[in-house]
Amino acid sequence: MHIVIMGCGRVGSALARALEKQGHSVAVVDQDPTAFRRLGAGFNGRRVTGVGFDQDTLKEAGIEEAGAFAAVSSGDNSNIIAARVARENFGVENVAARIYDPRRAEVYQRLGIPTVATVRWTADQMLRRLLPSGAEPLWQDPSGAVQLAEVAYAPDWVGHRVSELEEASGARVAFVTRLGEGVLPSSQMVVQEGDLVHVMLRRADLTAVEAAFAQGPQKEGH
Repeated sequence: MHIVIMGCGRVGSALARALEKQGHSVAVVDQDPTAFRRLGAGFNGRRVTGVGFDQDTLKEAGIEEAGAFAAVSSGDNSNIIAARVARENFGVENVAARIYDPRRAEVYQRLGIPTVATVRWTADQMLRRLLPSGAEPLWQDPSGAVQLAEVAYAPDWVGHRVSELEEASGARVAFVTRLGEGVLPSSQMVVQEGDLVHVMLRRADLTAVEAAFAQGPQKEGH
């Protein structure tokens, strides 16, 4: 996958190196050409000098072929504008913005842009928003037998009932985060694009649940 990162500070440079190490092609955009020094000599991706929400700059960075975009500059406004341009103008599927003000983060989350506020930022969280896969354990009981986990799901599940996810995986959907708010699922609740699905499961079943979520709904007759 090609991934574009706006901002080459400590976060952006670390993210760029981590993604390239995973085998992705990466382009980093920053207004300050000296910032690219943080990438190190071993970085093989593109270095694009310019404003991260300028469409021509983004095109130079390969946004039209990108599968993910991360806005991690030092400015909240710049990050959210760039994230919205990537999502709305170029149709990038996985977009995430780093936001310093948690109150703003909630507002932007409602606009459909996944945000990671500085107070709870980790590289793993940003990577997960860009490359959703598998399960991220959030809590477990003292014995470790039961876990609450955020589980990534195949896009084909969008439009299907949450109950179908449960039937396919054997796990219980505890709640869904939708537009920044936690929602308890009803029997008729349908998975919407951008939903984060949080599941209660037995630790022993984790691999099977991940596989069921990743596989997507089975068509009749299969």
